[in-house]
Amino acid sequence: MSSVLDRIVLYLRMIKFSHSIFALPFALTSALIAAGGIPSLKQIFWIVVAMVGARSGAMGLNRVIDRQIDGANPRTANREIPRGVISVWETVVFVILSFAFLILAAYMLNPLCLMLSPLAIAVLFVYSYTKRFTWAAHFVLGLAISAAPLGAWVAVRGSFDPGILPLALSVIFWLAGFDVLYALQDLDFDRSHGLYSIPQRFGVTKSLYLARTLHLLSFLLLGTTGLIFRLGLFFWAGLVIVAGLFIYEHSLVRQGDLTKLDMAFFNMNGYISMTVFLFTLADFVA
Repeated sequence: MSSVLDRIVLYLRMIKFSHSIFALPFALTSALIAAGGIPSLKQIFWIVVAMVGARSGAMGLNRVIDRQIDGANPRTANREIPRGVISVWETVVFVILSFAFLILAAYMLNPLCLMLSPLAIAVLFVYSYTKRFTWAAHFVLGLAISAAPLGAWVAVRGSFDPGILPLALSVIFWLAGFDVLYALQDLDFDRSHGLYSIPQRFGVTKSLYLARTLHLLSFLLLGTTGLIFRLGLFFWAGLVIVAGLFIYEHSLVRQGDLTKLDMAFFNMNGYISMTVFLFTLADFVA
């Protein structure tokens, strides 16, 4: 039994399952807005299944495609595939099963979700290759993650509404901004191995300013979402907290001092997405 549990822990560590908190709250926020309150338990359940399936499949796929890069990078050489504790074929099976759960969830939600699910998988697949040819890879990742609020909206409404686009764009800029910060730690490796990123292309100083600009745009688009859907006092109080979290996040990362990068990446961005969700939820239940 312990060996089975150890194996599960290995897979969860490989896909960094704890990072699911980054995008899931934005999906649930979108679902709340789409429903004008609490969605049905069935919708919530299958949205969560779709999110977990999509993210798990995407992370597994990325680990397979990037296995040689990960093995060469001292920061990532200890990951499960380079270490040989999980094989490539095991990961491929895991990816197929994860995406199967995504498609099943889409089927259980509505026909439009099912029809769009292959597109979501295609974007996730393309992202894994973008660092090989464009510094805009951060924005492609943001586009992939923006499927969270877009997909949740379609899951509840069964149709698309342009009104949800500011929230989706906010997620793109939010994700791209903190992914730029995260890429700072691989700047030298990317340059020496011909990989592309904003820090590799523009350097540390410009990357820091760009990340701040992207997060400012993300914040303004969150405010636009509140105006479009006429969200109430709790939502706006949450945005005040989000502003503070953004400011604190960027105070942690300075040129010449990346020692607090993990805190800025892992902690602050989880707090930001959870704050948006919880205060939007409070708006609908208060």
